[in-house]
Amino acid sequence: MPCAAAGSLARPTAYGVGKRVIDLCGAVVLALVFCPLMIAIALLLYLEGGPVIYRHRRIGCGGRVFDCLKFRTMIPNAEQILQDLLEQRPELKAEWIRDYKLRDDPRVTSLGRFLRRTSLDELPQLWNVIRGDMSLVGPRPIVREELIRYGRNLPIYLSAKPGITGLWQVTGRNDTSYRRRVATDVYYLRKQNLFLDFYILLKTTHVIVGRAGAY
Repeated sequence: MPCAAAGSLARPTAYGVGKRVIDLCGAVVLALVFCPLMIAIALLLYLEGGPVIYRHRRIGCGGRVFDCLKFRTMIPNAEQILQDLLEQRPELKAEWIRDYKLRDDPRVTSLGRFLRRTSLDELPQLWNVIRGDMSLVGPRPIVREELIRYGRNLPIYLSAKPGITGLWQVTGRNDTSYRRRVATDVYYLRKQNLFLDFYILLKTTHVIVGRAGAY
């Protein structure tokens, strides 16, 4: 949903109002449909030990920071283990600096790997959509350290809520370079409309089933 800088008063557009209505209705319906599955996943994570929900600080609309919710997919103390890995293995450090991800992340649990490949780990983000932190469709939610990657396109990125899914997720996902991710986000934000959003939502189902670019 288009927005202005934090603290400013922006007049909502027809697209913005329509998108918010779709976000609310869609998130509530999906939450009800997937409620039994989410309860089952939460129970498995609880029995596994450690927290069920992973909260990560992300940059939202207008630069506002929010807690992005996911089902936990990593072992406890994952952040400290990451620092140790990056210090001990230069190739992993180079991959992290380049992509902010590790393709074969040793911190990911067996259950977590399944949740990631099926995108089920992102179901708690439906609450982020209901709260207004995110949209069903939008640019990728990023951390503060990634802002510099957007360069002169940063104001464009900050003009909208990040999405659970988006153009990047349905056109390559983690198989694309970081520069391509930025370009895809910017392209979507320049062209966004409800028809494009519906196309992305439909394409997301196909991508999830095919598990393309998921890890």
